[in-house]
Amino acid sequence: MDRLLEMEVFVAVNEAGSFSKAAERMRMSPPAVTRAVASLEERLGAALLTRTTRRLHLTDAGVRFLEHAQRLLAEIETAEKDASGETGVPQGHLTISASVTFARSVITPMVRKFLQTQPKITATVLSLDRVVNLVDEGIDVAVRIGDLAPSSLIARRVGTVRRIFVASPDYLARRGCPEHPQELKLHAMIGFSNIQTSQEWHYKTKAGKGHVTLAPRLMVNDAMAAVEAAVAGEGITMMMSYVVVDLVKSKKLVPVLMGYVPEDVPVHLVFPQSRLVAPKLRAFLDFSAARLKAELAQLAL
Repeated sequence: MDRLLEMEVFVAVNEAGSFSKAAERMRMSPPAVTRAVASLEERLGAALLTRTTRRLHLTDAGVRFLEHAQRLLAEIETAEKDASGETGVPQGHLTISASVTFARSVITPMVRKFLQTQPKITATVLSLDRVVNLVDEGIDVAVRIGDLAPSSLIARRVGTVRRIFVASPDYLARRGCPEHPQELKLHAMIGFSNIQTSQEWHYKTKAGKGHVTLAPRLMVNDAMAAVEAAVAGEGITMMMSYVVVDLVKSKKLVPVLMGYVPEDVPVHLVFPQSRLVAPKLRAFLDFSAARLKAELAQLAL
């Protein structure tokens, strides 16, 4: 089998995470993909992948060979596109994913501005309150808010956001303003399940660490539903700062317990590994990274 094809198949298997998905991507049969990797390993005299029932894992030799293979294939692809005059021309369709509230308030307006500068690019913004598999769902880049799980995705950090407790002035006037997290037990709590994944809330101050058990009177999975309930004076809710910043500035909501807020939450742009970053994706990353950083700084509380 052609040595270059074997290399391409090996890289495709690593990027897709399985032999069957690599076969679909390469338009080959699964047995042909298996033979290509086996032939490559036999020629190199080293195992590149270990296989379990659920996942593939690179061996140490596989990690080293993958790096060289990706670089070599990228150089070949760059040379081919340069020869055909395609290199550096941002064009095609771009799919971006973000959480519902962040997409509405930040990402969609930014994408609209981006498209004004790139007449040959079209875009789809997917507003999803779940972690998506970028390769399986055909997504070019996603905004991830929170600590990243180990993966093969490339991540570019663009800033941070904060989780804060807020309540309406009317509610605080009626029920009093809590001065310590333990006092939240005496209040009507509005839970947002995407943030409050359990009833235990852990906090840290200069004096040390602590935790409190929260029992929400109302639990919702829609950020705006929780915010509307808080504005209506029905209780205290924890929310990402970018969701409530305008309501705080207009004094419809008031931050509470600011001395006990959790650590800042990182925000990343993530995208799949590739032998060559497509010009449309590179253009969006260059356009959005600095703007997101500035936008997140303005949204801080």
